[in-house]
Amino acid sequence: MKSTITQAVQHALNQLPDLADAVAGLDVESTVERTRDISHGDFASNVAMRLAKPTRKSPRDLAAAIIEQLPASDQIEKVEIAGPGFINFGLSAAAYHGEIGAILEQEQCYGRQEAKQEPRVLLEFVSANPTGPLHVGHGRLAAYGASVASLLKAVGYPVDCEYYVNDAGRQMEILGVSVYLRALEESGMEIQFPSAGYRGDYVRKLSGEVYTGLLRGFNAEPFY
Repeated sequence: MKSTITQAVQHALNQLPDLADAVAGLDVESTVERTRDISHGDFASNVAMRLAKPTRKSPRDLAAAIIEQLPASDQIEKVEIAGPGFINFGLSAAAYHGEIGAILEQEQCYGRQEAKQEPRVLLEFVSANPTGPLHVGHGRLAAYGASVASLLKAVGYPVDCEYYVNDAGRQMEILGVSVYLRALEESGMEIQFPSAGYRGDYVRKLSGEVYTGLLRGFNAEPFY
C-alpha cells in the first residue's frame, strides 16, 4: 500500500517541471510513512517540506500543488494538508481488499523486496550461557533474533547471523573448578569453597553425576 502512495506522489512531481531540479535525486519512497495517529489518515508524506528549502517555497503551497497533480485512484479515499506541510493520505476499502488479494496470490513471497547490496547487517543474538541452567528466556531471545533476521532478509538486506554460545573462557573455568570441588565434597573431603565459585544446586547435581561416573570407572572390569 505504501507503494501506491509513493507512485502517486512521484507521478504528481513529474507533472511539476519547475520542481525538476529539486526533485532530482530525491528518494520519494523515503518521504512516505505510516501515520502515528490513524485519525490523520493511513500514510503521510513530508515531500513538500523536503522540497521547501531547495525551491524556496512554502511547504503548504508545495503540498497544494502536489495534491492537484495526484492521479485519480480508487485506492486513495482522501488527501489533505496537515501541519506545516504534511500530505496525509486516507486509503479506501478497495485498497485493503486489493491487498488481501495480493497476500493470497503471493503467499510467502508477499512483502519481499529486491535484494540490496548494502548495508550489510551482522546480527548477533542469544548468549546461551552454559554455566547455569537454560531457561525460557534463551528460547524466547533465540526466536526473537531469528525473526529479526528473517524480516531483514525479506526486505532484501544481506544478513549474517552470529549465535553465541559461551563455552570457553573464565566462566567455563570457574564452572569446571566448582564442579570439581563439589565432587571432592561428595567423596567426603572437606574443602573451602571459593567465594567466586558457582553455588547453585545445579552444580551439586553435576558434581554428583561426575563423582558417580568416577566410581563406576574405578569399579569397572578391565576391557583388555
